[in-house]
Amino acid sequence: MGGVIYNSSVLPTFTLTGLPGLENSQHWLFLLLGTLYIVSIVGNALILFIVKEEQSLHQPMYYFLSLLSVNDVGVSFSTLPTVLATFCFHLRKISFDSCMAQMFFIHFFSFMESGVLLVMSFDRYVAICNPLHYTTMLRDSRVVCMSLGVVTRSFCVVFPLPLLLKRLSFCKANVLSHAYCLHPDLIHLPCGDITINNIFGLFIVISTFGLDSALILFSYVLILRSVFAIASREERLKTLNTCVSHLCTVIIFYIPMVGVSMTARYGRHVPRFVHTVLSLIYLFVPPMLNPVIYSIKTKEIRRRLGRMLVGKKF
Repeated sequence: MGGVIYNSSVLPTFTLTGLPGLENSQHWLFLLLGTLYIVSIVGNALILFIVKEEQSLHQPMYYFLSLLSVNDVGVSFSTLPTVLATFCFHLRKISFDSCMAQMFFIHFFSFMESGVLLVMSFDRYVAICNPLHYTTMLRDSRVVCMSLGVVTRSFCVVFPLPLLLKRLSFCKANVLSHAYCLHPDLIHLPCGDITINNIFGLFIVISTFGLDSALILFSYVLILRSVFAIASREERLKTLNTCVSHLCTVIIFYIPMVGVSMTARYGRHVPRFVHTVLSLIYLFVPPMLNPVIYSIKTKEIRRRLGRMLVGKKF
């Protein structure tokens, strides 16, 4: 086979890619992506600040929202260095170790977001189906344990990925499909047997995204059953309205994620442009929209933002 074969002692470098066919518009693309970064980072920072300062938001639902905001900031900072280098400075080379580190953090925060959405659905289930036991079932110590569990699980499932890739030989051009390192992209580059990598990758996707989405769906089945038992139509709508923000967040996270996974696994003949656009939607849209959704739907956050905008002392 042609090309240079790399082993564990001679690690390869990778070439990052912008949007194919739009090489002459890279600065405009960075301007767009830069705006998304600013909205995401500032929006999530505001959510964290408001939850910290507003006493009425010191409850489990908003603690989990704060964890989601920290996670979204992490996603943004994970991709920022190479996106900036690729679109603004035309620096497309990335070392093996840097690529593995970026891949680790991108996937760590992705799996963590799925876990956060799961514990948020449990919060909604308890609040609606067992409201009298809400404060005892979700006391602060349990919220902390659940949050640590989400972080620990994410670390444990992602940690082996760089190690499994490092043992393989690389003999191809090592050109990535994106301006950042993703495991579904990297897994197609080695020349050796990637059976273990594929099996482990499938296992962690099923045991995280698959299991989480199934449990979230099950929690909403129980929530709907409880809601439809309420006699008053007005009360049913009021109760369901408390779930709208979380449902929107689940949809904007899982739909792009499924699109990226399906095209990476089965879309070998799909144009590269499609892979790139789907990954951009997956990594940029949820961190940007999550604070917007919760700001619109949460009265306390909306009120605090209004006071900050009009410059009142608080």
